Amino acid sequence: MTAGSPEDGLPDTNTAVARFCRQYLQLELERDLDYPPADLLREEHVQSYLYRQLFADGALAHPPPPRHELRVLKELTSRIERSIDNWEQHGVSDDLMGRLSELLASPLSSEVDAAQQKSYVTYSLPSLDTVLDPLPQSPHITLLESRNLISAGGTTGLRTWEAALHLGQYLCQNPALVQGQGILELGAGTGYISILCAKYLSPRQVIASDGSDDVVANLPDNFYLNGFQGSPSISSMDLKWGYALVGTEEAEWNGGRPVDLVLGADITYDESIIPPLTGTIEELFDLCPAVKVIIAATERNQKTFEAFLKVCEQRRFKVHEVRFDLPPRASQTGPFYNDKVPIRICEIARD
Repeated sequence: MTAGSPEDGLPDTNTAVARFCRQYLQLELERDLDYPPADLLREEHVQSYLYRQLFADGALAHPPPPRHELRVLKELTSRIERSIDNWEQHGVSDDLMGRLSELLASPLSSEVDAAQQKSYVTYSLPSLDTVLDPLPQSPHITLLESRNLISAGGTTGLRTWEAALHLGQYLCQNPALVQGQGILELGAGTGYISILCAKYLSPRQVIASDGSDDVVANLPDNFYLNGFQGSPSISSMDLKWGYALVGTEEAEWNGGRPVDLVLGADITYDESIIPPLTGTIEELFDLCPAVKVIIAATERNQKTFEAFLKVCEQRRFKVHEVRFDLPPRASQTGPFYNDKVPIRICEIARD
């Protein structure tokens, strides 16, 4: 199996098994995983499939951290045991129990140390199968993230947040927005949106920009994980909002190459960054008059988002909110997100 294609060889029974695999690879907490129902878990071919795809040596090119594997495997085997009502007919896979024994006998890093480490996270994109020609491998993006860490510098860009997943689904369902376009992502973080565009939506060029040195330094690793080592189609850029895009050392920003679409996800979270952010957007309007801007915002704080809208009005930006509803958690097939967190997508243009 290659990471992100858990349905290869899937037992011809129920998509619940593929759903569980995708959630596991996305590092969903074990308490939030949708484990397959008991009538599937007790079946030998289902247990064999789960072992081959998720837990066997070499099954995953980019496996989750051992602590995650151990927690999930303990819960999985416990559920399998509870699902069996006839031990003469069913049992628990020796392979799964063997792997669980190996993990229990292996020294693991402490919870504190584990929280400081980067982990592979794989996001499945099954919706792309419906808008693009069938792909030989299930669409997915694998990233190195610090899931439990906000850096000492205060950056939140070392993990992928809800608004990026939401915006990514919007772009997947509207690929014409990206195809053939020059894309600039503001506050790229892990690069999820930029990589999704470059990998599956056929842009002309993608620039993943961020104002954090740590974040920008992390981006090439994530490009590499998705097949973009040395690729001219995607690049990273240190771009600090509120500073002039064109300085004294360069006559033209981005080498004079135009940007057609500016994207941003979860970049309006703090009132203090709104003036420099909108200043940079205004300068992009000056440099590229035809540019489109799409921002996805997690509405954690109504006051903060209203402050963003007010500054846009003061700068004479037209803001059009796009209605885009994603299915509730029970209906999601990947990537998985918290359906209780309200997300707003806005198109911004100059008046």
